[in-house]
Amino acid sequence: MKRILLFLATNLAVVVVLGVVTRLLGLDRFLGAYGLNLPALLGFAAVIGFGGAFISLLMSKTIAKFSTGAQVIEQPRDQAEAWLLDTVSRLAANAGIGMPEVAIYEGEPNAFATGARRDHALVAVSTGLLQTMSREQAAAVLAHEVSHVANGDMVTLTLIQGVVNTFVVFLSRVVGFLVDSALRRGDAEDRGPGMGYFVTTLVCDILFGVLASMIVAWFSRQREFRADAGSARLLGSPQPMIGALRRLGEMQPGGLPRNLATAGITDRPAWMELFASHPPLEQRIAALQGQRA
Repeated sequence: MKRILLFLATNLAVVVVLGVVTRLLGLDRFLGAYGLNLPALLGFAAVIGFGGAFISLLMSKTIAKFSTGAQVIEQPRDQAEAWLLDTVSRLAANAGIGMPEVAIYEGEPNAFATGARRDHALVAVSTGLLQTMSREQAAAVLAHEVSHVANGDMVTLTLIQGVVNTFVVFLSRVVGFLVDSALRRGDAEDRGPGMGYFVTTLVCDILFGVLASMIVAWFSRQREFRADAGSARLLGSPQPMIGALRRLGEMQPGGLPRNLATAGITDRPAWMELFASHPPLEQRIAALQGQRA
């Protein structure tokens, strides 16, 4: 449950902050002062929605390194790091992307990929994963993360987040205006939007943001199936990824900071499925077995 709350907080935080800043600067006030100008409101919502999503994307590598303590491998210090660099280099070449930065961080089994560009991404793996998986299984996980980069999943997810953020901002302010108008009915003095508008807008930003997270989570689940299939293509067989997923099923995947919740390996109880960024391991294994058949 903690991971879900952190995941939702990430999706909402930038949008809410931008909304508050524009409100303090007076950029939001004209939208409700003399009635709603819906085209102007939609443009405003798009700037806030996509602005928040792309700011998060552009900061993703820096935040990822800082929040996990990941150390980029410049020169391999041992055989494990040399193998890691060589494997990612080979997979990236086969996938047709530039060599990503490769990093290691201390923690339980997990891995993630992030970055704004396909040819300048970051692939990070935990020490726990390297210590508990065979080389074949670890290579499958790395191929999965490289496939995320090759598929452009970070940018696509950002665009989807921008669209849903836009509708969250737009609908929140429409509802806020209607509530404020109802509360101030009969007030002859036009003083622009009142407290009802600001409070309702903030509450709706959070409520609609939670609902929008279901859409983003659904897309995130679909991209995991594609990355699993990409791992199978890069390695020439789905068996290594199947083995890696089965191995993960025997362990508890390590937690990631909220900004990376959709980037790493997770598994959740069925009742949380609407908010899950990853499908159940059983479904992913079944999809790969179907591919093998």
